[in-house]
Amino acid sequence: MVRAATEHDIPELVRLRALLFDDLGGDFFSPANPAADWRATLALVFRRKLTEPDCRILVVDADSTLAACGIGTVEQWFPGPHSRNGRIGHVIGMVTDPAHRRRGHSRAIMLGLLGWFRERDAVRVDLTASREAEPLYRALGFSDHPDPMLCWKP
Repeated sequence: MVRAATEHDIPELVRLRALLFDDLGGDFFSPANPAADWRATLALVFRRKLTEPDCRILVVDADSTLAACGIGTVEQWFPGPHSRNGRIGHVIGMVTDPAHRRRGHSRAIMLGLLGWFRERDAVRVDLTASREAEPLYRALGFSDHPDPMLCWKP
C-alpha cells in the first residue's frame, strides 16, 4: 500500500502539492500572483530530495495516479535541555486526492513516516495541520507545539 516515491512519481507529487495549496487557500498559500515557475522548481527539488538521506517521501498508488503522499525531513538543530540531540523532524505536504479520501491513506503514510523518524532518532516531529486532519494527528500522539510560531517573509 505505502511505498517510497521514485523519480517516476514527480509529476504526480507536483500535482498533489498543488492540490494541497488549493485546499489551504488564503493569500499565503494561494497568492493572487503566484510565482510562474514554482511547479518546475518544485519538480527539481523533488528530484534532488528523493536521493537525500534526511528526506523520506511516501506515496499510495491509485490506478495510474497517486492517491496520497507525505514528506518527512529531519534537520540537525542545536541540542538543548529540551532536545538532547537537536534532530527535529518535519512532516510536510501530507495530501490525499479528494477522490481517494477517507480510506486510511494518510494514516498509513503517517505511520510509515513516524517509524522513519524513530529510525533517524528525531527527538520531536513538527507539522502544520489543517482542521480536517488535526484529529488524525492528535490520535497519533501529536499535541500543541510548545513554541509560539512567527513568520517573516521578505
